[in-house]
Formats: sequence, structure tokens, C-alpha cells
Amino acid sequence: MLFRRLTLAALLLCLVLIPLGAYVRLSHAGLGCPDWPGCYGHLGVPTAQHHVEAANAAYPDRPVEAHKGWKEMIHRYIASALGLVIIGLLLTGWRGRKAGLPWKLPALMLVWVLLQGALGAFTVTWKVMPLIVTAHLLGGMVMFALTWLLWLRLREQGKPALGTPAVFKPLAALALALLTAQIFFGGWTSTNYAAVACPEFPHCANGKLWPEQPNYIEAFRLWQPQGQYQDYEFGILDTPTRQTIHAVHRLGAVIVGAALLVLGFVFAVQGGGRPWKRLGYCLIGMTALQIVIGISTVHFGLPLAVATAHNAGAMLLLMVVMSINFHAWRGVRPQ
Repeated sequence: MLFRRLTLAALLLCLVLIPLGAYVRLSHAGLGCPDWPGCYGHLGVPTAQHHVEAANAAYPDRPVEAHKGWKEMIHRYIASALGLVIIGLLLTGWRGRKAGLPWKLPALMLVWVLLQGALGAFTVTWKVMPLIVTAHLLGGMVMFALTWLLWLRLREQGKPALGTPAVFKPLAALALALLTAQIFFGGWTSTNYAAVACPEFPHCANGKLWPEQPNYIEAFRLWQPQGQYQDYEFGILDTPTRQTIHAVHRLGAVIVGAALLVLGFVFAVQGGGRPWKRLGYCLIGMTALQIVIGISTVHFGLPLAVATAHNAGAMLLLMVVMSINFHAWRGVRPQ
């Protein structure tokens, strides 16, 4: 079935795109192409000597670095492919709407992928401003969540809903809200280059659990005036402010991690069936794995592979939480 194949293609592209976006950002290639949508005015990274010289003249502060440029352009190519697949989904769903194919969710996905494209453009033109890059990260997670939701709808179509205690609805929504907040704090930590601001664990620095001079106002000032800095690459905040961001993210990890572990246990034990046991234990397992990866990023000094895995882990944890919400809201067990 074409619609199902297109949905699977969109899902696979999202699974590649989000970790790749993290890899591009973490390898400092977010400005590998200082213009948009091309790269120094080309569809690919310029390689001919006269093109490279022209690019360097046009962007003297951003000379051509082919290895960074290709990382950025491959990310854009895959994002463009995702947009085309979603257009196909919408057209196919609209044509088959009388046969029961969904089209409203693909329409929302198309609007969202266009918004993501705009945020991608602003990421470059506004020189990786933390607010824009964090919004782009969150937007990518939302795009993945919508795609996974569409896949769940197709997979479960015609199947009976799981018997679900009514209390699972608010608990599932709580899990999603907590995880969303923690993903924001993680993105804010990364985009402000605060991931290594606290180089110790469980302490932050100098043997202290919390920064000695926390600066909450500057740490979470979302808007930094554009034009005040040449760019925001490698961050603009001082060390105490970055430590504040990092420490808040760690505190959030403790609170959210503990809550998700408890909720996973509740879903597994109170769900009353094998499917809920699987979902609950998956939530416990993915939460524990994400905590271990987070600690590893600090312990090993933010290696690129581990930091990228931390982003991928957040995506997979979101997949589990979205699955829980889908089944919790799909059917309630009669009282």
C-alpha cells in the first residue's frame, strides 16, 4: 500500500535526520554553509578552485571547509527528501480519504516541515542563535512525534484498543509534558555550549554540586540581540552562566528521570496486560539508558558519538512516550 510505504519512508528519514542534525551541530558544522538553501550559492559544496576563491571572497569570515559544508548539505538534502515524502503522503491521503486514509495529520505534518525549513534557514542567517537552534531541535522532535503517531494509527487500524485504566490518560500526558521540558533543557544546554561547563559528576565543579555563582536570569534569557555578536558558535555566555544551565538540566534529569521510572512501573504493573507491560518496561529501560548516556557525556568529556547518541536516545524515549499516549487515549477500560 502506497500510503503505508510513504509513512514508513517518512519515519525512517526522521530517524536519520534528528541524530544527523545533532551530529552537524555537535561537530560545529552548523555554519558549514553560511547561506541558505545552497552552499556558497551552489547546490553542493563548491570544489572547483575558482568557485572556492569566489566563496572565500564573498564570505571572508567563513572560508570554505568542505568537510563541514558537506555535513550541512547532506542534512538539508535529507530534510528536503522528507518534505517531498510528506507532500506525497498528503496527496495520497487526500485522494483516498473516502476509503478512510488519513489526510489531516499529513496536512499538519506538511505545515510543520515547512516551519522546520524556515527555522533551518533562520539557524544559518541568525548565526546559530541558541533560541532558534533549540526551537529547530524541538521542531524536529515534534516532526518525529507526528510521523510516529501516523505510523501507529496505520499499524493499529482495525485492531481493538488496549484495555486502559482511566487514570493512564493524565499519567501519559504528564510523562509527555515532563519529557518535552527536559528535551528543551537538553537542547538549551547544547546550543549554549554548556554541556561541558560542569566537568565533574555528580558534582558540577570544584567539588560542589551546584555552581558557586549561579546566574539564572542570563542563563535562561531566551532572546539575545541579533547583530550584537558576529555569530553564536561556541557560545557567548560566561562560565558561571553555562554552569547554571548545565546544573538545571541535571536537576531536571533527576526529577524527570525519577518520574518516568515510576510511571513506567505503574504502566507495567497496573496496565493489566502484556502490551502495557512491554510499554512500561520499555519506558523504564529507555529512561535508564538515557541517564547512563547523559552521565557518560560528562564522564568522557563530551565525545561526539556519545553526545549524538544522547540526542538519539531522547528521540527513542519520545517514541515510547508517544506510544503510551496513543494507547492511553485510544481506549479506556470499562469501570
